[in-house]
Amino acid sequence: MTIAEKRHSNAARERVREDFLATGDAVRALAARTALVDQLVLDSGNEILFQAVPEGLALVAVGGYGRRQLFPFSDIDILLLFAGERQAEGARESISFFLQTLWDSGLRVSQSVHTPVECVELQDHNIELNISLIDQRFLAGDRTLYARMAERLPRFLHGQREALRRNMTRLARERHEKFQETFYHLEPNVKDGPGGLRDYQLICWLDQLRHTTPARVVLPEPAAELLAAYQFLAKLRCYLHYAAGRDNNVLNFDAQEDLAERINSVTPADWMRRYFREVRTIYRTAMRAIEDSEAQTSSLFSQFRDWRSRLSNADFTVSRERVHFRVPQQLETSPRLALDMFTFVARHGIRPAAEAEERIAAQLARHPDYFAGASPVWLSLREVLSLPHAPLAIRSMHESGVLRALFPELEGIECLVVRDFYHRYTVDEHTLVALQALAGLEMREASRGDGYADLMSELEEPALVRFAILFHDAGKSHPSLPHVTASIRMAETAMERIQMPERDRDTVRFLIGSHLDMSATMNSRDLSDPSTARDMAHKVGTVERLKALTLVTWADINAVNPGAMTPWRSEQLWRLYLLTYNELTRELETERIAGAEAGSAEVQAFLDGFPTRYLRTHSAEEIEAHARLEESSRERKVGIDLAKLASAWRLTLVTTDRPFLFAAVAGTLSSFGLNILKAEAFANRRGTVLDTFTFADPARTLELNPSEIDRLRVMLERAILGKADVRQLLQNRPKPVLPSRGARISARVSFDSEASAIATLIQIVAEDRPGLLYDLAWAISSQECNIEVVLIDTEAHKAIDVFYVTSEGAKLDAAKIESLGEALRAACAARP
Repeated sequence: MTIAEKRHSNAARERVREDFLATGDAVRALAARTALVDQLVLDSGNEILFQAVPEGLALVAVGGYGRRQLFPFSDIDILLLFAGERQAEGARESISFFLQTLWDSGLRVSQSVHTPVECVELQDHNIELNISLIDQRFLAGDRTLYARMAERLPRFLHGQREALRRNMTRLARERHEKFQETFYHLEPNVKDGPGGLRDYQLICWLDQLRHTTPARVVLPEPAAELLAAYQFLAKLRCYLHYAAGRDNNVLNFDAQEDLAERINSVTPADWMRRYFREVRTIYRTAMRAIEDSEAQTSSLFSQFRDWRSRLSNADFTVSRERVHFRVPQQLETSPRLALDMFTFVARHGIRPAAEAEERIAAQLARHPDYFAGASPVWLSLREVLSLPHAPLAIRSMHESGVLRALFPELEGIECLVVRDFYHRYTVDEHTLVALQALAGLEMREASRGDGYADLMSELEEPALVRFAILFHDAGKSHPSLPHVTASIRMAETAMERIQMPERDRDTVRFLIGSHLDMSATMNSRDLSDPSTARDMAHKVGTVERLKALTLVTWADINAVNPGAMTPWRSEQLWRLYLLTYNELTRELETERIAGAEAGSAEVQAFLDGFPTRYLRTHSAEEIEAHARLEESSRERKVGIDLAKLASAWRLTLVTTDRPFLFAAVAGTLSSFGLNILKAEAFANRRGTVLDTFTFADPARTLELNPSEIDRLRVMLERAILGKADVRQLLQNRPKPVLPSRGARISARVSFDSEASAIATLIQIVAEDRPGLLYDLAWAISSQECNIEVVLIDTEAHKAIDVFYVTSEGAKLDAAKIESLGEALRAACAARP
């Protein structure tokens, strides 16, 4: 290509870009780019390929290029169709020159070389070739050769439709697994993700295979709402390509903010709400098509279907793993049959057929006030919520519109996005995932010692717990109010309408109103402080409510994102449950404490001056081990023990107290890429300090590299003795990348002198970064304060740190709080 031709090509591409940015018309932009590429391919083919191979060669556009759906920086899929392999082999140099010319013109070419016979053979090892030919289009060359392939293609597609469907659905399932089989990602992939453009094309392909005859390939027209969803995604992908200047399909946070402003001038959360609604349309249609195809091609499924069909009754019949109305017309005279359908689903775990859901939706449109009116629906709903497959029934009710008809209060959270960079799902999906998490507990065997599964089996009213989860975040659709307050109000209206008994309503009010309390307590209070368990016991009042609230908390955390319920959080929640349970049942651990006090003379000397909290948090064996560690440390002036726990690591150190000791240890651990989960500090009358740090090793550095354990010991010892520059160590840690430029967090520092009888509680919420805990601890020590306990938690890029602090053995006075507050805020704003 000459310089002039290249400039002309670039100018033409720029005109297409400018037109798209001005109009947002993706369909026109894709067609325009396809036309430009067609011209480049034809020019290069005529100048190079067809000069060397005048006959027996045809150029065929396949895939997205064949569909005339070329996105700004998509690959160009070209089939070089040769009459025979020998002819193709003889044209290798011409092919290479042809492809190089296209690359020089700015095209990324993905080519394949085949004969007509190869094109109409099933290619299990190269299924992409078979699929790409569904969207083939003649470009140039030998028309007779092309016709030989094109005439045989319909017969091939029709004859091999089952194998093609099987391969297509398998590839789709594998692709969905890479995205955890959900389209609710904070930064979704608009092409490959569930509900993305690939799923739209899958729907079209399966529809084509269903309608294609041996004589001709049929191209059915997609449904209007499906076409609208495709056009939305096509426009979005064009924006992403032009913004990045490459084939970028990830809708990251920066892109969300840009698009929200550029397209509709709305907030990113509102814009993403529309995105999820459009993608949901494609995803549901794709999953229905996948399941139908799998049902038609599976002989094992047919055998299983025969067994499931025995579950049919007078109202419903089971066919192809779906529930159908036996007499659909009855729904028109008996709308309550819809609720009976979902009771059947909750009992047997089989989803309603698409046709059944469509009939229910039509009935809702015909009688919109039937379910929303005041009536004793609670009896039916309670049965649904008490059955083993209640989450599946609730999801089906949600997707068919029945849940929204029953509870208009929930309409506001449909596809509602909370942009805190921590939650993975929209609010409605978060609710459904929380319900599913509880169902997972029910499937576990209590005999395996799973405490949460035991609690689930002990629930007296599981329906009330599920109902509370259904409404626990409903108030997030009213940002002007605290979401818990708004959720209770909305649930109150709903409970009145469905005529729920007052006793049940009181339980639901409590669960919704308190659903954040256990999370907040385990993240911001010292669980070893007796006042923590007393306060929680006072809030819950009864063991029954404690069990229900623990399960709601467990489900709520699990539904935040797949990694939110870490083993550490699970252990902390369970510990809080046990402590509160013991407080409610007054089964205090006095015997263990008395046993610890009756140790040897050496142990008694070691304990002299430790707070009684130390006795409550450590067994007699641990106390003896600590005393031995202290004895062995006297010569070196420091003793260190590193132990691998079930879900974390624990560092125990004994040394002589000195200023900034805690900061030095925290900084050293951070420099190794370790995440501190909790820390405690104790000192006896002799000035001996015993500190314990519980930390996570997310990269498994210590586990996979045992030599790193020894290096960590050495660096800790040097830092404790003041022989290492901790700030220099911290400089080696990379600064974390924020999810978007709009994700900055303003630091908040708050003091509470009432939460503990012995210390002032300081809560710090700030932007997480390497060395933050070190800087905070340094600030506290610089104000001549002593750190008693530290609790560390993170949510995405937000750090939530809680310190129990004393000064000269007492709580902080007003002057100390003011000066320390300034120092901590300065530490939050600092950079390592």
